[in-house]
Amino acid sequence: MNLIKIGKFIADCRKSKNITQEQLAEKLYITDRAVSKWERGLSLPDADKMLDLCSILDINVNELLNGEKINMKDYEKKTEELLVELSRQEEKKNKRLMMDMWMILIIAVIFYIGILTISCITLEEGPLLGTIIVISTFTFIAACFYALKLEVDAGYYECHNCHHRFTPTYFEALITPHVHTTRFLKCPKCGKRTWSKKTMTK
Repeated sequence: MNLIKIGKFIADCRKSKNITQEQLAEKLYITDRAVSKWERGLSLPDADKMLDLCSILDINVNELLNGEKINMKDYEKKTEELLVELSRQEEKKNKRLMMDMWMILIIAVIFYIGILTISCITLEEGPLLGTIIVISTFTFIAACFYALKLEVDAGYYECHNCHHRFTPTYFEALITPHVHTTRFLKCPKCGKRTWSKKTMTK
C-alpha cells in the first residue's frame, strides 16, 4: 500500500471539490494536522473516518486505498490486489507483534534472574532485599501479562478440529494450558477444546 500515492490522491480529490484542509477537517471532526499527515503520506485515515471521507470526496474505499480512480472493468482486479495487500500488511503487523512479545519475555527473564542473583549475592537478608524481590517479581509478572496481550492481539488461533481461526479473550488465553504459543482453547465454531496453533492471518 503506497501511502504517498494515497495521500496525493486525497489531496487531488479535496482540491477538485474546492475544499481546504481546514474545511475537510471540520467535516470529519478532526484537526487539519491529521488531514495534512494523510496528504503527505505519513498515515492513513482511521477506519471510522474512511467512509465519511469517501462520501465527502465522492470516491469509494477501494479507490481510496488504491490511491486512484478505478474503471469498472478493472474494479474486480483492483479489489483482489487490495485484499492481497491488506492481508500482507496484517501478516506483517502480526509478525512484528510476535517479535515484540518474544523480546519482552526474553528481556524480562534476563532482568528478573539478573536482579535476583545480584541482590542475593550482594545484600544480606532484610527489608531491602525483600523489597527488591517483591518489586522485581511484580515487574516480571506485569511484563508477562503484557506479552500475553501482544500474543493474543497478533493474528489468530486455529482450531485443530475444524480449522476455524478465532481470537480468544485474554482471560481464556491466560487460564488455558499452553506450549509456547499453542493453547488448549475452546473453538467458538465447533465447540470442541483442541490444541489451537497460532497463525498470522485469517
